[in-house]
Amino acid sequence: MRRSPMAAVPHQTHQFSMPSTDTAPIRHGEELNWDALEAYLHEHLPSKLGGLAIDPAAKFEVEQFPGGHSNLTYCVRFGGLEFVMRRPPFGPVAPTAHDMPREYRLLAAIHPHFQLAPKPYLLCEDREIIGAPFYLMERRCGIVVRQTVPPEIGDDLGLRHSVSESLVDTLADLHAVDIQSTGLVAIGKPPGFVKRQVEGWAGRWERSKTTELPEMTETARWLIERLPPDTPAPTLVHNDYKLDNLMLDAANPTRIVAILDWEMCTVGDPLIDLGLLLCYWPQADDPEMLSDSLRSVTALPGWMTRAEIVERYAARSGRDVSNIGYYHTFAVFKLAVVIQQIYYRYHVGQTQDERFASFDKRVDVLAKMAYSMIQAEG
Repeated sequence: MRRSPMAAVPHQTHQFSMPSTDTAPIRHGEELNWDALEAYLHEHLPSKLGGLAIDPAAKFEVEQFPGGHSNLTYCVRFGGLEFVMRRPPFGPVAPTAHDMPREYRLLAAIHPHFQLAPKPYLLCEDREIIGAPFYLMERRCGIVVRQTVPPEIGDDLGLRHSVSESLVDTLADLHAVDIQSTGLVAIGKPPGFVKRQVEGWAGRWERSKTTELPEMTETARWLIERLPPDTPAPTLVHNDYKLDNLMLDAANPTRIVAILDWEMCTVGDPLIDLGLLLCYWPQADDPEMLSDSLRSVTALPGWMTRAEIVERYAARSGRDVSNIGYYHTFAVFKLAVVIQQIYYRYHVGQTQDERFASFDKRVDVLAKMAYSMIQAEG
């Protein structure tokens, strides 16, 4: 499908230049009932846009955002109007996972207080339309750093470092949102947050494992035995904060224009976010097997090291990060479980996406990494 220029959406807070290539044709097996979708949107979307009618003659187009391994994200166009649509993956999914209504309501609650969270427009819980609940949100445009350094950043090592700084500062700013005065404390339950996280992901491992990995069993035991006390100052927790979930301004990549994937956002211990960021931040001196499993541009020159990230976050947030090794270890364990859940879907035939065929090897590497980390922690 041919891409169309973006037009302004009523009440949209941000407008940015269109990136050169950020959508792709629909992947095989991830097609939807386009006629039903188009009819539903014509009927229900205008009331969410301040009454703006969608031109019945406007060409309806859909492409797909190629990144990500979980929820399916599409670019929906009506002529010059563009939106982002998200729905769960096909096949059975873990209980409470891929909850599109929850993600929609999270964005609706968070966006007024932290506008890097995109504005949601429309939620559909009728499974008859495209086979699952879905929602539409505003389309923000920029660059997302994935497997290669985009030309907008290129070989400018100073710019890479500055982008790293912006990423850390934005995380600290997210954690500075006052969850009490905004009422956002109601989206989660801060007491016992880390305990529920650790026990929950340990349980997911047991339900999705396709082979025994003693390293995972030992790491789960270690994490449960060494649970930190509840934080006295809970915050918003994005729960999937990493470089490729940020959208950068193409004209000034140090400016973050959106944070993506709010599905798991809650309130609790902010160091959960920092630990996950470290997990997804390979650096040049990491073991080769880990670099192969966690491919990222951050191992290239110019990007901050993990130690620099921790130091900058501590300085901006004022938080005690002395126990960050625990949170980093948990993040590696959690990532191993996430990848195992994806591999399990492939293993039992719930998806035919060949990208997932070797994910069991990535799980094995991460399991060994987590185990080596608990040994180093003592």
